[in-house]
Formats: sequence, structure tokens, C-alpha cells
Amino acid sequence: MSLSLVGALAAAAFAVALGIALALGDSPRLPRLSHPDAGDLADAGWGAGLGRWEALRGLVIAVAIAGAVAGLPFLVVPVVSIAPSVWVRLRAEAARAHARRGMRQVVAATEASLRSGIPLPESLRRAADQVADPLAVRRIRRALREFDLGAGLDAALIGAARDSRDARARMALGTLALGVAERLPRDRVADLLGVVGDRLAFEDQLDDEVRARAAGARQQQWLLALLVPVMALYLAATMPTLALTLDSALGRFVLIPAAATLEVAGMVISRRIVGGVLR
Repeated sequence: MSLSLVGALAAAAFAVALGIALALGDSPRLPRLSHPDAGDLADAGWGAGLGRWEALRGLVIAVAIAGAVAGLPFLVVPVVSIAPSVWVRLRAEAARAHARRGMRQVVAATEASLRSGIPLPESLRRAADQVADPLAVRRIRRALREFDLGAGLDAALIGAARDSRDARARMALGTLALGVAERLPRDRVADLLGVVGDRLAFEDQLDDEVRARAAGARQQQWLLALLVPVMALYLAATMPTLALTLDSALGRFVLIPAAATLEVAGMVISRRIVGGVLR
């Protein structure tokens, strides 16, 4: 593949991404598309639309291809190309972890309102207004909008629970839907929410303990991940033979990419293990 062809492909990718942004913009039809990053973008708070997101990704890919043309290893192209999606998934994961704490506040506020004699829909509205995190109450607000439009409150809550990725939110919303479907009195629904609130408080304490225990291992992991390339640079500077090996095609296209892949895979697996416990 010639350099001119690579440059033409980079320019074409940028032009296509720019055309998508200009043609689609913030069209209301975009959320209907099954975009792989759509849910994570919404959770992360990206409000510029999918068109601008694709334009940004196209620009990043074009820069990566230009870097490869300039002499950087071609492995840079796929690594840099997926960097925006990795970044938005990390942001969305952090936002969802913060929103899990907000669900406990919603349950406690709803229980208090029910015990004071306020109907369940109004109790949910007041609880949603008291929580500052919009992600924690987004599905509750959507269920209340559906209820205002004529849908049954139990059906709206079940739909919100089904769409939620948080097991705690599904449990709380499912409990509320069960109370509405069984036509339980306010006191009984408040009792159910009290039990759910105790369960959420226990899981919050468990999450804090898991994070505290995993913090030391995570710091050691980052230290070891940084130690490996530092040692490689030191040995390459003191051992010319190793430097020649790493600078050869075997080192640039096999050894260094394999080492980087193993380090990234180890960090990803450890994050998934901790995340699985926290969920």
C-alpha cells in the first residue's frame, strides 16, 4: 500500500465522518439507531449527538492513519481508533456507579413521603426532585411521564426496571410495581421500600469494603504495569543486543504489541472482576 493511497483513505474517512455530522446533526431519529456507543454516551452525559460523536471518532482515526504514514507503528491505528469508545465506556461506568448511590436516596425519600400520606406517584416525583444525579432518576422520570400519558404505573415501572442496567434499580422499581399491581395500601408499600432500603444500605457498605480491599491490589497492578516498560527501556539502554531485537521487525510487530496486549488484558480482567462483585 503506497503512502498516497493511505493518505487518500485518511482524507476519505474524515470527509465521510464530517458529512455524517453535517447531514444528521442532532436529528431526533438518531437515538433509534442501534449505535454501539449510544447507551454509554447517554450515561456519560454526552449531549452533542451521535453525529458529532462519529465526526470526532473519524477525526481520531484520520489522525491515527496520518501518524502511521509518518512512521509510527501501524498498530497505533486500531489502538487509537478504539480509544474514544473505551473512554466513553469508562465515563459511563463511573456515572452508573455514582447513580447506584442515588437509588438509595430515592427509596428513602419515597418511603418517607408514603408514610406521611402522600400518594405513590407524587412521592416518586418528590424523591426524584431531591436527588441531584440525573442518571439515578432518569428512568423514574420516564415512568412518571408514561403514567401521566395514561399508562398504568405498574407497567411503566416494570418497563423502567427492564431497561435499567443496575440490579439495585431493577429491584427497587420491581418492588414498587409489585405493590401497585397488588393494590397494596401506602403503609404496606412503605414497609416494602423500608426492606429494600435496608438491602441497598447493606450493598453500599459491601461496595465500600470491596473497593477498599481492591484499592491496594489496583495500585500494585499499576506499579507493575509501569515497571515493565521502565525495565525494558533500562535493559535496552544497557544491552545493545536487546535494543536491536526490540527495534527489529520481531520486536516492533510481535514482542512489544504482545507485551502491551497482555498488560491491558490484565487490567481489563481485574476491573471486570471487581465490577462483577459490585454489581
